[in-house]
Amino acid sequence: MKPHGLLGEVVVELVTNRAERAAAGVTFQTDAGVLEVSRCRPFGHRWLMTFAGIDTREQADALRGTLLRAAPLEDTDALWVHELVGVEVVTGEGTPVGTVAAVVSNPASDLLELEDGTLVPVRFVVRRAPGRVVVEAPAGLFEA
Repeated sequence: MKPHGLLGEVVVELVTNRAERAAAGVTFQTDAGVLEVSRCRPFGHRWLMTFAGIDTREQADALRGTLLRAAPLEDTDALWVHELVGVEVVTGEGTPVGTVAAVVSNPASDLLELEDGTLVPVRFVVRRAPGRVVVEAPAGLFEA
């Protein structure tokens, strides 16, 4: 985060695909306390935000480098990275193919990286249950 202009506006890079994270009234936790968004607008691939009580460039400059944290969103259809790492991946037929070691960000589709290095696009996930995701992948993806 860094100041923009003279009236307390800051440039923010949000790591989310959820536009509601940038709405007026949203609150973020920081190491210095809570910040509430009073105004927000797109700015290229970032956002210009004004926070309640931050009205000058000097106040905005004091926020430089501040990390914003938000409460988790309740979305039963969403796949969250922290819930994917460590789960078993099986095919639609129930054949185990590996365990998720990491989730790799990729512009076309995020990828599940299995412990053996296999990459599986997240868009192939068709079902999930605690500790397991089911994928429908093209033939040959899991062959060595």
